[in-house]
Amino acid sequence: MKLHRTIVGLGIVAGLSGTALANLNVLTTTPDLASIVKEVGKDRVSVSAIVVGARDPHRIEAKPSYMSRAAQAHLWVSIGLDLEIAYERPIIDGSRNPRIRPGTKGYVNAANWVKVLEIPASVSRAEGDVHPGGNPHVWLDPFNGRIIAQRLAERMGELDPPQAATYRANAVAFVRRIDDAMFGKALVGKHGGDALWAWENGGRLIQELTSRGELASLSGWEGAMRPFRGAPVITYHKSWPYFVARFGLKVIDYLEPKPGLDPTPGHVAHVIEEVKASGVKLILQEPIYSTRNADFVASRTSAKVVVVPGNVGHTSGAKDYISLFDSIIKRITEALSR
Repeated sequence: MKLHRTIVGLGIVAGLSGTALANLNVLTTTPDLASIVKEVGKDRVSVSAIVVGARDPHRIEAKPSYMSRAAQAHLWVSIGLDLEIAYERPIIDGSRNPRIRPGTKGYVNAANWVKVLEIPASVSRAEGDVHPGGNPHVWLDPFNGRIIAQRLAERMGELDPPQAATYRANAVAFVRRIDDAMFGKALVGKHGGDALWAWENGGRLIQELTSRGELASLSGWEGAMRPFRGAPVITYHKSWPYFVARFGLKVIDYLEPKPGLDPTPGHVAHVIEEVKASGVKLILQEPIYSTRNADFVASRTSAKVVVVPGNVGHTSGAKDYISLFDSIIKRITEALSR
């Protein structure tokens, strides 16, 4: 512990000394946020994530090594909505770094920048692991990733003014990549991403494109998922409300009887009947959960278990924010096309 305090103390002295640093040091909680920061900062940032690999971002312990990394950070970026409730505050407190404390410019909850879904009217432990502020899986809507990139560019520019224009330009380029991946380069080139997202968010995308005779030009993630709007699915955990809201899938039930609780035999039996009655083809879950119950349901129905990355790094194909969606959408569309 004495060694840890020495490391932390040295980090804060270095950070407060006024010495120019080569890079903005950013620590994020999730790898999705780290991927977005890297796109915005490029070689002007040093970024790492607390959560790496196929790990559950809800269930991380506050380790001294995380506190040491936080001690060096100029910017802490978390999702918020109590996703990191078990470890965020202990890591920040243990770092003794005043730059990243809540309320400073060096502290960001990305969920504050986006529209939050599933905000409960009331909270009871009897309902399982419910998040009082709403569902925290906000990164699984690419529109939210777009907003987060733009807002991070602003915040990083405030912390590193000489590079503010660079961060803004990098964010513009990254947003364009998201837009191209979502709608296809042809439509983005003609109408611009802002207009297409406005039509999409207003429920007018197909109407606008049809009226212009351009529906056949719709490609990308939206084009791939469009034929499957309304398809019923089962998911393991309540990880997917932002994704299904964006792409029009319909979650009819969850393998968890309540968030964070293991499936029970009675609930699994109920899910099997729902799958049969609704013609569900897809049971969707992340690799951080066992497929034992999903496989059991699939063995007694016509549904297929599809394991998809819920975070960057969950699978080898999900190496960054855009390839995360590439991987998810490829696996879902293949399963629903059967």
